[in-house]
Amino acid sequence: MRVLVLGATGYLGGHTAGHLRAQPGVRVLGAGRAAGAGVSAEPSAGPHADPPVDLTVDLATATPAELASLIRQARPDAVVNCAGAVGGDALHLTGANARGPAALCAALREAAPGARLVHLGSAAEYGPGTPGHPLAEDHPTRPVGLYGAAKLVGTLAVTGSGLDAVVLRVFNPVGPGAPAASLPGRLAAELRRAGPDGVVRVGDLSAHRDFVDARDVARAATAAALAPGPLPPVLNIAAGAARAVRDVAEGLAAAAGFRGRIDEKGADSARSAAVAWQQADVAAAAGALGWRPGYALEESLADLWARAAGA
Repeated sequence: MRVLVLGATGYLGGHTAGHLRAQPGVRVLGAGRAAGAGVSAEPSAGPHADPPVDLTVDLATATPAELASLIRQARPDAVVNCAGAVGGDALHLTGANARGPAALCAALREAAPGARLVHLGSAAEYGPGTPGHPLAEDHPTRPVGLYGAAKLVGTLAVTGSGLDAVVLRVFNPVGPGAPAASLPGRLAAELRRAGPDGVVRVGDLSAHRDFVDARDVARAATAAALAPGPLPPVLNIAAGAARAVRDVAEGLAAAAGFRGRIDEKGADSARSAAVAWQQADVAAAAGALGWRPGYALEESLADLWARAAGA
């Protein structure tokens, strides 16, 4: 089976490509904006793993015709779209998260209409949750900012495409390799900068989020790509538990042996301030994919720090 992973140079894409390569009989083709897109964030799957195949593409700007050409070259049985953007100006955010998935769907309809599409969406599509009420896939989507709105447009493009497609609505990813653009990655970078006895300045840490390990996301994407038969249009991928952001800061500090002070008087994220609480209902993913989260937050944070400290 041939699986094309878009965004394979990224955080979730690297983990996903690495996990797919470990599956018997799966040939992975990695595509990304830069050379080396086939190189995953995970170790080699072993001596029998297929070598990386580098295909260069920028989903934010590629035309449907260009994507169709790439798809014909890859000849995939499944496509996993991990490409996207969490920051940048409006043109970049909408190009990567809204226009890109729509162009990809158009290309697949032309070049590989029978291929399964697994698209990574975002919990930001839901907007604020209500404490004590986990968000199921049928919950109304009310994104509070451009990022969430753009991700929602991408989801609607995929679910309305007529393709064999599923959107994995990923909550807050954490774990080894977390980028500096993410809250856990930024905290790890601040801890490295401060040293064991310094001061780490952050914003308000009282918001609650549902943190899921990137390796669990990779497992879910693999299961969705390889699952026989049709899948529900949207599946939540999360730990199924709301944790205070403060737990992430304190867990990373413990993993780092940090003895200094965490100062919460730094600048707050407007998006975080607008969404004080989120928790996912993950029952549908368990039923459709046989998937459940495998990593506790504390383990994810320890592994994140171990990778960051050795970088």
